[in-house]
Amino acid sequence: MKVADTFPALHVDVVPQIDVNSLKAPDDPGHKPRILLLYGSLREASYSRKAALESGRVLRLLGCETKMFDPTGLPLPDGVDPDHPKVVELRNLAVWSEGMVWSSPERHGAMTAVMKAQIDWLPLSLQGGIRPTQGKTLAVMQVSGGSQSFNAVNQMRILGRWMRMVTIPNQSSIPKAWLEFDGEGRLPEGPFYARIVDVMEELVKFTWLVRGRTEHLVDRYSERVESAAEVHKRVSEK
Repeated sequence: MKVADTFPALHVDVVPQIDVNSLKAPDDPGHKPRILLLYGSLREASYSRKAALESGRVLRLLGCETKMFDPTGLPLPDGVDPDHPKVVELRNLAVWSEGMVWSSPERHGAMTAVMKAQIDWLPLSLQGGIRPTQGKTLAVMQVSGGSQSFNAVNQMRILGRWMRMVTIPNQSSIPKAWLEFDGEGRLPEGPFYARIVDVMEELVKFTWLVRGRTEHLVDRYSERVESAAEVHKRVSEK
């Protein structure tokens, strides 16, 4: 947990320590769970970023290491070569991570282009047919300018499945976000803050449960009968 992390809306005394020993695999790597946070807006007053920041604070309280990717300057998918610095940064973070949080505004009834561009830049294959996201955990969240909706989180669930991620059951959707966050960009105590804590707590538990067992959980017959070189060639040519 960072020294700067404060929790004015959280009843810390009712946040139990997660029983890591009951969840982790026998060959667990032992380090803190590594969680990457992505958000889907470039606006200065980005509520999806504020929601992600709140999530990061809770994750660190629960014993995770977090990193957040700033999408500013990320080119459109296929608009530049993959060696562009922002693309390399994003892909390295995806490889580093063991779980992710995707936080997007809903715009025109869908996730934003900023959010989708980040997901589209994640490579389908780094070696063989194995995605760098395969078997990693995912939590999805959205903020809305109007009434509550679940279009963005539903779309991100589809993408999470496509990226072969273990998307947790819980999710967060904050309506009229411009009314919910205070002047310091914090989400005060209430049902929306409580839901974010619920989602992050569940994400951490699933990450401990899945980490160290990925090869058993997402190992595929189709990938065993085709050589890694053949799969890499086929996927890369698409």
